[in-house]
Amino acid sequence: MIKKKILIIGAGPAGIGCALRLLEKGFQDFLIIEKNDYAGGLATTFTDENGFLWDIGGHVQFSHYKYFDDAMERSLGKDGWYHHQRESWVWIHDRFVPYPFQNNIHRLDPEIAQECMDTIKSRDLTAIPQNFKEWLTTQFGKKLCEIFMHPYNYKVWAYDSSKLLHNWVSERVAPIDEKVIEENLKLKRDQVSWGPNATFQFPKNGGTGAIWKSLASEIPKENIRYNQKLTSVDLKSKVITLDNGESLEFENLFSTMPLDQLCFLSKDIPDELNKMAKDFKHSSTHVVGIGVKGKLSPELKSKCWMYFPEDNCPFYRTTVFSNYSPNNVPSSEYYSLMTETSSSSDKIVNTEKLVEETIQGLKNTKLIPEDAHIVSQFYYSTEYGYPTPFLKRDEYLKEIIPFLEKHSVFSRGRFGAWKYEISNQDHTFMQGVEWSNFILDGVKEETFSI
Repeated sequence: MIKKKILIIGAGPAGIGCALRLLEKGFQDFLIIEKNDYAGGLATTFTDENGFLWDIGGHVQFSHYKYFDDAMERSLGKDGWYHHQRESWVWIHDRFVPYPFQNNIHRLDPEIAQECMDTIKSRDLTAIPQNFKEWLTTQFGKKLCEIFMHPYNYKVWAYDSSKLLHNWVSERVAPIDEKVIEENLKLKRDQVSWGPNATFQFPKNGGTGAIWKSLASEIPKENIRYNQKLTSVDLKSKVITLDNGESLEFENLFSTMPLDQLCFLSKDIPDELNKMAKDFKHSSTHVVGIGVKGKLSPELKSKCWMYFPEDNCPFYRTTVFSNYSPNNVPSSEYYSLMTETSSSSDKIVNTEKLVEETIQGLKNTKLIPEDAHIVSQFYYSTEYGYPTPFLKRDEYLKEIIPFLEKHSVFSRGRFGAWKYEISNQDHTFMQGVEWSNFILDGVKEETFSI
């Protein structure tokens, strides 16, 4: 039986970050097990038969860490990036409104805008919210929630927001500034720049996947196996079994697979923890890409992505993917729109009709003309798209994570940590880096905590 001091499950950003830091520190007694035949996980890019590139959703590159920035520069070089000023918009009431939506309600019909303003002023800020839905109402007022916040968040999360925590919000939701909103309303002034991704970068060639292909190539071939899947973990004997029947022994296991699945595959885990794992909520992501021959409309020429709260389309977000890089399409004769639709046990999607419904939705929202010359249709779905911050998430994590760690099993990454608020590429990469620092040198992890 092969024994490694460290086994890494998954070659996504977290697994790659872990491996690269181990190598950087001169440690080579590790092995990555990756179920796919490629690295990158959800940060992967596909090229369809017509030459259009598609990411698994609207990934953009921005960072909270210099270490991550340096890795990005190393992956593609200084000149391997386009740099963009973010332009995000909301399509609502048959018009575009700049995001953050609440700062630009002057674009709505006057009576609706005024009602939004009135209910913002009448908020009860002393109320203590018990869930995300109550938090939204407290923060944004009844009318804003009615027309945008509640329907949009249902489309994104695929669960009613009353089933979600609210303590994950942090920098993910633009806050209310009553004075700014009122002034914008009076002056009919747009305000569009907000948040950590007000500017972002994107690869000139190869999409988001090019980053992780490049970084994965720095890992020696003997330290990574593709097309192999974990089927069980024996916590007592510290042995994993793969789908080819092989067993591997470890001293420490760094897992980036979904935490609930890790629990289900782990022998000797207490029944109460497995019951918790069965209650974990997540949403699935369905990406539909539409390649069009023709010129992009003037209205879309500078837009990055757009949000869609209404029921005239199945998707909650559309990215003008050809705006990120001209090399995402075969030539300048074409443009591409990439949509994201969520689903869950609470929000069922008819996948057989989704492409058709998406195309109609793009027409309904005036993103493509009725006679658009569609030359490419791409569809990709992933069961685990977003880790849902369900109401008992933190309570369950405080039980499951310490138990696993007592058995030298460490769950990190987008679905390993199950924390949406630290699930961007920079966060997950750094979870791997910081865990390596911890396991080798005892340095406390900064990004992940429970």
